[in-house]
Amino acid sequence: MSEVGTPEQIKTISEEQPAAAPARTRRGLYSLQSLAGTIVIAVFVITFVVQAFQIPSESMEKTLLIGDYLLVDKAHYGHSRWWSWLLPYRPIRRQDIIVFRYPVNPRQHFVKRVVAVPGDHVRLVNKHVYVNGLRQDDDYATFNWAWRDRFRDNFPDGGFYGDRISAKWFLQAQRLMDDGELIVPEGSYFVLGDNRDDSYDSRYWGFVPQENVVGRPLLIYWSMDRTETAMASEQRSDKLSNLTVSVTQVLSGLRWHRMLRIPQ
Repeated sequence: MSEVGTPEQIKTISEEQPAAAPARTRRGLYSLQSLAGTIVIAVFVITFVVQAFQIPSESMEKTLLIGDYLLVDKAHYGHSRWWSWLLPYRPIRRQDIIVFRYPVNPRQHFVKRVVAVPGDHVRLVNKHVYVNGLRQDDDYATFNWAWRDRFRDNFPDGGFYGDRISAKWFLQAQRLMDDGELIVPEGSYFVLGDNRDDSYDSRYWGFVPQENVVGRPLLIYWSMDRTETAMASEQRSDKLSNLTVSVTQVLSGLRWHRMLRIPQ
């Protein structure tokens, strides 16, 4: 004969059982609150603090390479009287690398180096940058083409001509010229790619407005040689042996020495 307990025991059990449901409800609510809090923090970080970007072109070589993946600090150059006590805001300076919305098409993002800030007089002579009459230390810059381009290498003395620049930039530049130098207006920045011979930058489309600046590269968190990856992709098939070869080639394309590097 099975035991079901005394009337007192049965009464005790029946009285305790309803308490389990509220406990489960509380645990469920706590889990939902934790999830919601995590989502809010993640959205805040992505919106206001950091954002991921990929380098698609060679214009910043050798500082940044095609296949580098960046975390961009969006708070570093921010302006807010409410958050200035908490976040390390500072003004943009010469030599800073910035990520910004391309002024001609704000849906695109570019990354370049600031070479002149508001009020500066800037020019290029034989590929080298002069700001306020002084040649700048640009050891980070690379020059891959031996032949000279008058417009690109002696800007703006090389003149504004052809289909290289827009009519808007042509007119703006003429108004800001002073004795062969270009004056950077208030709230704007003159930027160049470190790969000076192969960079589509301020020489061609003008200044970067302050409001277009997204932030500065904080960290290279991932880097992959696309040439190696493309070769691996072409050899993939359903065969296990080819898959093994493909995985090996993808791994060989990883640039481990660049990961977790701070761009400078």
